[in-house]
Amino acid sequence: MQTWLSIEEFAKLVGKSQKEIKILCKKGKLSYKKDKSGLLIEANKAAQALIPISNAEVLDEVKGNTILEKTISTIINLHSKVLEAKDETIESLKRENEFLKSSVISMQEVYEEDRKTIETLQNQVKLFQEELEFCRKKYKLMWGKVIKNADNSDED
Repeated sequence: MQTWLSIEEFAKLVGKSQKEIKILCKKGKLSYKKDKSGLLIEANKAAQALIPISNAEVLDEVKGNTILEKTISTIINLHSKVLEAKDETIESLKRENEFLKSSVISMQEVYEEDRKTIETLQNQVKLFQEELEFCRKKYKLMWGKVIKNADNSDED
């Protein structure tokens, strides 16, 4: 299959000036044809003409290996960064877990102390209520006798 490109497109594609491309066409290194729209260059054969096959194969191998090596090293670097991040995350979660565990234990201790304090205060309130009731009874008895004595003395 032949792919025909205009001389302007081909010049942009290969990075050469139109004048250089016309010189190559005159030398017979490029396949071309003239059309009503201008000069057309056959792209597949032109690529082979601009870069000889032996050089192209060497360049492809070098580029392929270099790209492959860079890709592998990039993947390895990313993998090591992911592992480091995973380890950091695990350590962070362990520290957070320990913090939460100690917080729960501390809260349980505070709760237990508060429960004991509440129990002590309830016992004290109960004792004070009993003492208050005792004082009320004592007050009624004492003032009740005084009132009766006062009533009896008033009658005499």
